[in-house]
Amino acid sequence: MRMSTDKQKREMTKLINKLRNIRGSGTELISIYIPAGYPITETINKLRTEHGQAGNIKSKTTRGNVQDAIDKILNYLKLFKKTPKNGIAIFCGNISKDPGKTDIELFSIEPPLPLQVSMYRCDSEFLLEPLREQGKVKERYGLVTIDGKDATIAILEGNTTKIVKRLTTTGPSKSTKGGSSAARYQRYVEELIEDYYKRVGEAMDETLITSGIKKVIVGGPGPVKENFLKMKAFNYQFQIIAVLDTGYVDDYGIQELARKSVEVISEEKAKKQKKLMDQFFGEVAKNGLAVYGPKETLEAMDSGKLSLLLLSEGIETKHYVIQCEEGEEEQFIDGDIKEKEMRCSHGKKIEKLINEQEVFDEAYEKAEKHGIELELIPADSNEGKQFLGGFRGIGGILRYK
Repeated sequence: MRMSTDKQKREMTKLINKLRNIRGSGTELISIYIPAGYPITETINKLRTEHGQAGNIKSKTTRGNVQDAIDKILNYLKLFKKTPKNGIAIFCGNISKDPGKTDIELFSIEPPLPLQVSMYRCDSEFLLEPLREQGKVKERYGLVTIDGKDATIAILEGNTTKIVKRLTTTGPSKSTKGGSSAARYQRYVEELIEDYYKRVGEAMDETLITSGIKKVIVGGPGPVKENFLKMKAFNYQFQIIAVLDTGYVDDYGIQELARKSVEVISEEKAKKQKKLMDQFFGEVAKNGLAVYGPKETLEAMDSGKLSLLLLSEGIETKHYVIQCEEGEEEQFIDGDIKEKEMRCSHGKKIEKLINEQEVFDEAYEKAEKHGIELELIPADSNEGKQFLGGFRGIGGILRYK
């Protein structure tokens, strides 16, 4: 069964965190992006060509590592009859930190949204930006373009748009038979416009509200979009976050609106995250309704006290349950640690590793299970850096103490 979009986003974030700090001793780390619908055989043929060209690399070690990585990718691609639905990203190369040893590892993921790029890159680090771009937008947004005759409704998720409804109206001719009075004719026009706006609003309810989308960006040429908004012919639950000019209202207009919406959405999301982080820091400062740290936050989730979970995208903490002489013990350790290197709280070697889990996974799953609101915090913002460094990247707002 294909993973849910949320599950895929979580797996993608974990993979980015794992790969972002890996560095090759030369240009020997390979990143491949195969877009949705692209033939696997084409990629295989390109890789065989790259394998031959890699024979020209001067460094014997780098040449061997690159060709070994390509061989590993080619063998991996033999498992696929066709490209996965959303495409696939593959990363492979020598990840050994010991210059005298070789450790060719392969990582792959089907991203949560369809890949739009076809790419092969061999460098000293993995190319992760196409995945990061998908992770920047978590919410889905409604896009509505409208003019006096036509309207189009679409859903925007990441950099992908999906048209869900097209509407049209037949406006009145400039003259009427029988010489209708100007006032009567004007009222007739107004009724047609009002009916048209209502139909667009009803279509927004049917396609967006039913999909759980309440944030909408409206576009179109001229003043019609503003007149439509003034009439408020749509559900009161909609939040209009921007009104932008576009030259068209058809598919091209939707794509234009999507491009112009990128900055608006980024700013809107950044403002929301800053507001939440300011609230969290404020509660911490006054010793109020804030909790932080892996152990304390997970316990608050289990007890039903947590209202909002804040989880850093950069968190690398693991939750270990270990067997010591004096019984079971929990430990929360940042980064990887080998079982033989672990110690109990009193300094002795552990007898047994009972369980190991990523705190990111554990907290995410508990939030889903208990219906707790979750906000993923980017690790590269000012607030995100403070949250990850000072609070270990996990915390939240309590319902009560």
